[in-house]
Amino acid sequence: MLLKPARLLPLMLLPSALWAVEPFQIQDIRLEGLQRISAGTVFNYLPLRVGDTFDDRRSGDAIRSLFGTGFFKDVRLERDGDVLLVSVIERPAIADIQIRGNKSIETDPLKESLKQVGLAEGRVFDRALLEKVKQELQRQYFAQGKYAVEIETTQTPLERNRVGIDISVREGATARIQEIRLVGNTAFPQDDLLDLFQLQTPNWLSWLTKNDRYSRQKLAADLEALRSHYLDQGFINYRIDSTQVTMSPNREEIFVTVNMSEGEQFTVSGVKLAGDLKVDEETLRKEFKIENGAVFSRQQVVETNDALVKVLGDEGYAFANINVIPEENTEKNEVELTFFIDPGKRVYVDRINIQGNTRTADTVLRREMRQFEGARFSTAEVERSKTRLEKLGYFENVSVETPRVPGSTDLVDVNYTVAEQSTGNLMAGLGYSGSSGIVLSTSVSQDNFLGTGKRVSFDVNTSAANTQYGFQYDDPYFTPDGVAIGYGAYFRETDAAELDVAGYSTDVLGLDLRYGIPVNDFDRIRGALGYTHQSMTCGSTSYTECTDFIRDNAKDPEASNTKGTIDILQLNGRWSHDSRNRAIFPDSGSYQTSFAEFSFPGSDALYYKLGYEHQWYHALTRDFTLLLKGNAAYGDGYGDTNDLPFFEKFYAGGISSVRGFKDNTLGPQNSLSEPLGGNLKTVANAEVILPVPFMDNVKGVRLSAFYDVGNVYAKATDFDPGDLRMSTGMQVNWLSPVGPLNFAFAYPLNDESGDETESFQFTMGRTF
Repeated sequence: MLLKPARLLPLMLLPSALWAVEPFQIQDIRLEGLQRISAGTVFNYLPLRVGDTFDDRRSGDAIRSLFGTGFFKDVRLERDGDVLLVSVIERPAIADIQIRGNKSIETDPLKESLKQVGLAEGRVFDRALLEKVKQELQRQYFAQGKYAVEIETTQTPLERNRVGIDISVREGATARIQEIRLVGNTAFPQDDLLDLFQLQTPNWLSWLTKNDRYSRQKLAADLEALRSHYLDQGFINYRIDSTQVTMSPNREEIFVTVNMSEGEQFTVSGVKLAGDLKVDEETLRKEFKIENGAVFSRQQVVETNDALVKVLGDEGYAFANINVIPEENTEKNEVELTFFIDPGKRVYVDRINIQGNTRTADTVLRREMRQFEGARFSTAEVERSKTRLEKLGYFENVSVETPRVPGSTDLVDVNYTVAEQSTGNLMAGLGYSGSSGIVLSTSVSQDNFLGTGKRVSFDVNTSAANTQYGFQYDDPYFTPDGVAIGYGAYFRETDAAELDVAGYSTDVLGLDLRYGIPVNDFDRIRGALGYTHQSMTCGSTSYTECTDFIRDNAKDPEASNTKGTIDILQLNGRWSHDSRNRAIFPDSGSYQTSFAEFSFPGSDALYYKLGYEHQWYHALTRDFTLLLKGNAAYGDGYGDTNDLPFFEKFYAGGISSVRGFKDNTLGPQNSLSEPLGGNLKTVANAEVILPVPFMDNVKGVRLSAFYDVGNVYAKATDFDPGDLRMSTGMQVNWLSPVGPLNFAFAYPLNDESGDETESFQFTMGRTF
């Protein structure tokens, strides 16, 4: 049936007031113009059905709905009797997208970014998208400093209502900062202020750091660093008046100008406390980082504020609010600071919730808690509990939150969330040590056995120097108070010649019983009782320290005096203080330990050993940490034993003591230039832990620059500071998937003739 012109409804072209539609009941709906879009898709979006009454309102709703799909560039509704005819013209589909001329950004990432704005192969093409495409591509190139980029887009019609998109990119050169100019600074030289900036003018490292490329975000950070510097130097009224960023006509050079007003430098005339002082004022004043008469520093104000909040938090005022009110005296350029304290209500802990421990028993975590349910909230105890969980070594990450209990003003919950990591190993591995060479090992160990916190291990290790079989069991909470107990047995074969020391070999069967008592959260006393049965063989009769010892102490030595057995019952006592924040890669706190070891009367050899070790971590800046280490030990024989047994001597040199010198080679030597070890060892290390370049988000890697000094001496009376060996260099520690790897690049500073040096040292399987 032919349509009558009077019945045509061009509703998208003329106002409905001029083309009023005579309502009618729809008996059928027909579709025209579909190519790729299915009829079902159209009916799904069309808000009309057979039997509905068609009128002006419904016609407008239908057209808006179909246009809203984005599938069509034209929609018409026509009436043929009681039949509604829907005529559409589809938008073309994108058949192909070609990007040409892009070098700095790969094609696949570019296409992925275009997909985010709606342009992708197979999607409906909308001409308005091309402008969005240009903006998105410009945004990405601008982020790389390519402000001269030119982007052209063309579309080519293809058969079956498709279109091909061609994007041509002319990237241009990367714009570089040619000048950063500061205007208005008189208190500080421009070069000193520009050292605070991330953005820099081109230098010999810019190809690597790319710090000569302009970034709005980096400039904002630099301006904040500039403002912080002035506020920390007493310029309370410092302000940045304006910032201009201009570009050369070829868009390859950028010029930055910062206009500032410094104001006057202020000193602190007084610091007062006001408000509700729930804590003794003298206690609060001990936390002041600001002194009367000193130059004002915003950083010191912030540190004081944080310290006061912590003190109040330790007393249960978890939501204390402190406002700093400055009173300026512009005539004297002085400022008086008042810390107004609003402590709020004292807060108590309702529940301690722990989540994320799918393998570890809840009791293993709760026994580390120093904050208790029902007790007064303490910031220090909450953080101490978090630190103790981290030091267990069972978790990759530990976080804590203290939300208010709904409906209460004085109760909080303490929620700990842990992410467990593997604490067990079934390993057949290959390792390497600078002293032991290639190490083949097979071990089964579980630091968190069945989630109980107990440690069980069985291992077999073989290398050129050692073969060891051992079993160990440790229970860190043998009693609820944290008394630890452990025991073990081992058999070890050692060829000392492979360790670069004087030649001898031993077969040792050992048993030990260990005991530990906590003194407080940081201090622990340990004791161990051990028994060893040693069969030893001297490498040659020229090694008189070995042959003399066997002659004087061994049971039933052979006629050659080069073989014998020794039985020793040994007692070991140790005190340790550990306030480090983590067990692996700590960066704050300290670790101290001292030990005393001696063999019981009745043993075949009587001797004692004393030692002390100290590690101290101190933050120099946010990114740099100072580590100072010292290690001193001394031993000797007593009773009928004239000297410390040769197999108990101390050694130095290598990646764990004085780097740059070969393992165990420092100190006294025999006539064959074989190291003998000594009765006295002194080693000191200074390290600066550095941020790892280009690896800000990578965990498990530590870089440090070090300075080592140390040596061993035959007797305490032989100590001579002039004999101390020194070295410097860099070390990298990496917790790799195959185990801890440690690399040291060292340069000996005062090696002498006969010293064995080693510039590169490497170990696998130990963490320092």
